[in-house]
Amino acid sequence: MVQVTKRDGRKEPFVPEKIVVSMVKTGAPAGYARETAQDIEKGVIDTITTKDLREKVLGSLRAKNPDWERNWLVYDGAVKKRTG
Repeated sequence: MVQVTKRDGRKEPFVPEKIVVSMVKTGAPAGYARETAQDIEKGVIDTITTKDLREKVLGSLRAKNPDWERNWLVYDGAVKKRTG
């Protein structure tokens, strides 16, 4: 089972649906979001940090449609008060 290491060091199970929901909110189609989540999960052997997970999702969004990446960054900055 793939685990996600949070910023504070806690670990939690990888939940692909979290990626799907976030990506769909950016404007990405659900099918593309599910495919991305599956690809990320397949590429992780044991554990992934939230930072690496974020980079993979943003890279996928950027590759398909830069507007989706911008939408995600705006959401992340406004709702989660996060930058960079």
